[in-house]
Amino acid sequence: MITFRSDAAADIMMFDDVARRMMEIMGREFSTRGIITAEQLPEAIARLKAAIAEDRARHAGEYDPPETEETPGGGQRAYVGLAQRAVPLVEMFGYALKAGKPVMWGV
Repeated sequence: MITFRSDAAADIMMFDDVARRMMEIMGREFSTRGIITAEQLPEAIARLKAAIAEDRARHAGEYDPPETEETPGGGQRAYVGLAQRAVPLVEMFGYALKAGKPVMWGV
């Protein structure tokens, strides 16, 4: 479990595999701890918003999204789309940018 933290917003917790995907989208290497400085936030926000738009366009018109998705360990969990996972980070990053605060993550 990875927790994203900023003095400007509430914490956001994500499973490791989801956090890894978000970091890939932002062009960052996955690590169990890290920081996105206030200066790096605009690029991270832009990358996440572009991925959200692409995901929504790809799934436009789908009426029956999958009910479950496979977990890295081979189990199942409820399906959650990329937009649902990324929008809270975009909001957090926006608050942090406005406040001039970094976003950190860790286990």
